[in-house]
Amino acid sequence: MTSRLVRPAQSTDHQALDTASLSTPHAVRPEGRKPLVCVRHVSKQFGNGTLAVRDVNLSLGEGEFVSLLGPSGCGKSTLLRMIAGLGAPSSGTIEWPTTVHDASGEPQRDLGFVFQDPTLMPWATALANVMMPLTLKGVRTSEARERAAAMLALVGLSGFEKSYPRELSGGMKMRVSIARGLVLRPKILLMDEPFAALDEITRHRLNDDLLELWWKEKFTAVFVTHSVFESVYLSKRIVVMAARPGRVMADLDVDAPYPRDDLFRTSPEYAHLCRVVSGKLKEAIGS
Repeated sequence: MTSRLVRPAQSTDHQALDTASLSTPHAVRPEGRKPLVCVRHVSKQFGNGTLAVRDVNLSLGEGEFVSLLGPSGCGKSTLLRMIAGLGAPSSGTIEWPTTVHDASGEPQRDLGFVFQDPTLMPWATALANVMMPLTLKGVRTSEARERAAAMLALVGLSGFEKSYPRELSGGMKMRVSIARGLVLRPKILLMDEPFAALDEITRHRLNDDLLELWWKEKFTAVFVTHSVFESVYLSKRIVVMAARPGRVMADLDVDAPYPRDDLFRTSPEYAHLCRVVSGKLKEAIGS
C-alpha cells in the first residue's frame, strides 16, 4: 500500500499531514501510469551467506521520480544493480512488461546508470566520455559527436567539451556522468547516490538541475540516497528501506507540486514532509 503525504492546508496552523497506515508494500501498478519495471518477491543472498535483500516488491511507472531511502547496508544499491541487470536475484523476478526481449528471453533494458563516483575515462575528454555509449551502439561518429555535445549543453557544460576529467570539479564530473547516462535517451535513469560526495551548495544546485532535466526529458528516475532532505525535495515517491536484511518498510507519495526550488526548500510544507519521512526512516532503522 502506498501512503500519501498530503500537503498541509495553507493556514497559520499548518495542519498535520494525513498519512494512512502502512502495510507491507506490494508490486502494484502505479495509478494512471504504465509500469516500466515490476520487482516481485526479490531476494539476494551473497556467497558468504549475507542476505542483502529480502522479499522486495516494487513497481516503477513511466515518468516517476522515485527515491530509495535507507541507512547504509539496507540493500538500496544491490536492488538498483539488480534492476539494471548488473546482478541476478537469488529468488523472485524483475519484469520489464513493455520492453523488447532478445532470443534468450532476456529484456533489452532501456536504461542509463549513474554511479556514486563519476567513473569517467581519464584519458578521454568530456565529449568523448559522453559519446562512448553511442559509439558502443554503432552510431556514426558525426552523429554521436553532435548528440553528445547537445547533452553536455543540456547539463550546463557547453564550452567544456574538450576538457579532461582532471580539469573538472567534482560537480562538473558528475554532470558529465549524468550526460553520459542520458545520451541514449533511456526510459529510465538509475542513480546510485550520485551527489553523496559533493558539498552542500553543489549538491543543491545539481538537485535543481536534475529535476529540470527530468521534467524536460520525461524519463523515469530511480535515485538512491540516505538523505531525507534530498529524497523529499526530488521525489514523487519515496521507498523507505530497512537493513539486515534489506526490505521495503514504506512506500510514500510526496504530494508537493513541481517545479520545486529554494522557496519550497524553506517552506513549512517541506519541513513538515521531512519530519514525516524522517519518522518513517527511524521506524525502519528500529525495526
